[in-house]
Amino acid sequence: MRVAQLHRPLIVVAVLMAALAIGTAAGMALDDRTLLGVPVWLKPFKFAVSIAIYSVTIAWLISLLDRRKRLGWWIGTVIAGTMLVEMVIIVGQASRGHQSHFNNQTPLDATLYSVMGSTIAIAWLSTGFLAILLLIERLPDRPAALAVRFGLLVGLAGMGVGFLMTMPTKAQLDSDSDIIGAHAVGVADGGAGLPLVNWSTTGGDLRAGHFIGMHALQALPLLAFGLVLLSRRFHRLRADRVRARLVTVAGIAYAGLTVIVTWQALRGQSIAHPDGLTLGAFAALVAFALLGTVWAGRAPAVVADERVPAGVA
Repeated sequence: MRVAQLHRPLIVVAVLMAALAIGTAAGMALDDRTLLGVPVWLKPFKFAVSIAIYSVTIAWLISLLDRRKRLGWWIGTVIAGTMLVEMVIIVGQASRGHQSHFNNQTPLDATLYSVMGSTIAIAWLSTGFLAILLLIERLPDRPAALAVRFGLLVGLAGMGVGFLMTMPTKAQLDSDSDIIGAHAVGVADGGAGLPLVNWSTTGGDLRAGHFIGMHALQALPLLAFGLVLLSRRFHRLRADRVRARLVTVAGIAYAGLTVIVTWQALRGQSIAHPDGLTLGAFAALVAFALLGTVWAGRAPAVVADERVPAGVA
């Protein structure tokens, strides 16, 4: 399907976000201001890229609906509107050198943060409604259907991690701070972080689970498509049953990774410095993924199932 045939409001948002990403990248090069220890235009850049990818993904998911197309169109339009409102606030606050998230320092800051929080909640609920529609939709290719459903469910959970960031920290409660909420756990926001993503290297950071979980929306459907391409070379992958099992294992493993990274952050531990407990949980997850892959590959290859989905071969 051509991009131009997808949900137009979402594609317009994606194009605007791509242009904004270029503009904010230039802003990082030309504007030397910083906020919480990073370039003031870094957050708008990251959000522009993320929303561009998210918008195209949601537009593609809506195109999978055979029934309730009109309802899907309205869901997409609501999501497009909320993304635009959020980015207007993020860019506006960055231009002022103010935090967009967690900021209640002035009545204007508090109002903008409240509006942004409402738009995120609406976008999350709208994505949830779309997930329900796709859960009951009869998608023709079973592995792809599983990838879409796992992607939506894990993606919603990853998006939901963002709501944990809005809770005040103990230090904020003790000091009656005007900044309510934080990305980091156990340390203050704005400390040392990983390149680009800026996830804390000294404490927990909820953005890791938020990012990893949210991008299940893209990772799992891309895996299903990749398995179809590989089926041209590997005969075993031509069986729907094998590909469906592989997608199921990947979906569970991806959900497990999101849980482990979020659990690690909530314990105030940096993703860059896992302890033995975290490494043990990750090792168990890897073992599950490897054993699951072996199990999937040994599925009986039913002759009737051995086909490549139409339009791919």
